[in-house]
Amino acid sequence: MSSFWSPRIADLRPYVPGEQPRIDNLVKLNTNENPYPPSPLAIDAIQRASENGLELYPDPTSMALRETIARRHGLAAQQVFVGNGSDEVLAHAFFAFFQQDAPLLLPDITYSFYKVYAQLYGIACALQPVDDRLRIDVDALAARASKADQGCGGIVIANPNAPTGIGLALERIEQLLIACPHRVVLVDEAYVDFGGESALPLIARHANLLVVRTLSKSHSLAGLRVGFACGQSHLIEALTRVKDSFNSYPLDRLASAGAIAALEDERYFESTRKAVMDTREGLSLQLEDLGFEVLPSQANFVFVRHPNHDAAALAAALRERAVLVRHFTQPRIAQFLRISIGTRDQCSALVDALQAALG
Repeated sequence: MSSFWSPRIADLRPYVPGEQPRIDNLVKLNTNENPYPPSPLAIDAIQRASENGLELYPDPTSMALRETIARRHGLAAQQVFVGNGSDEVLAHAFFAFFQQDAPLLLPDITYSFYKVYAQLYGIACALQPVDDRLRIDVDALAARASKADQGCGGIVIANPNAPTGIGLALERIEQLLIACPHRVVLVDEAYVDFGGESALPLIARHANLLVVRTLSKSHSLAGLRVGFACGQSHLIEALTRVKDSFNSYPLDRLASAGAIAALEDERYFESTRKAVMDTREGLSLQLEDLGFEVLPSQANFVFVRHPNHDAAALAAALRERAVLVRHFTQPRIAQFLRISIGTRDQCSALVDALQAALG
């Protein structure tokens, strides 16, 4: 009955998330979730918030959470926007900033949801190939953005990039901001807490910078769905206009309470973040010993390939051994596997399964 659909929906190719199976004793390393539970303070705050007030709408401005985020990052609450996961924040940003008369610039290897947003909103995109080491080609992006005859509808990058995990230095982000001064440069920092360099300090001097972040990864709150954006107040006002034209109450009381408590528990955040990074370094060495090429990662995952084994076949062999990893079919990265960093025991199980699969 697709005849009832709006014309654009017929050609829409939705984002496909990582598999979320319900299998006992599964080693799940395919969706970049944090292997550790949230802060106990966050759990306690959610429980307390559930005891009263759920019959009332939450604060539509999420002011308490925005103030908490602002304090943590040295900003004003008017420079913070929050939403139902960073995916919703990104969707609002694409609608608010990138429906321009020039194409949006994206790396060709990046978070695949960006192309879905662009298709949904009818945004033309120009893809800039990453280099032969799968690094974002900042010089090429900046050159394309600054061409007066072509123009630029904006730039979107993930830093560290997904699915490679490779990060950019702050001066490279600033190069893009300078090259595209009249359009928004969106930097998606979903993984930045695992060793990347945040662009948040650049907000004060760049009116076109929007930084998007999430509590799903580094704060172990993927099930709560809390994301946020930071930028100068005129950008936040545009996001708020879109939000209030779509859903005035995107964050519920439980999500706000849990997020505030998680952000305030700095000691727990640092301990789990360090555990993930330490495990990543150990796993990378083990994978190299097995013959894998491991790209340098500043995220909570590694991107790897084996010169003598097909990636799809390896992913299938691991699944038979109850270990899930992510395989992408995009031609340039079809021989890579993205492996989320689990606990030490989970990573040991992965290595054992790989040894068996490699023969």
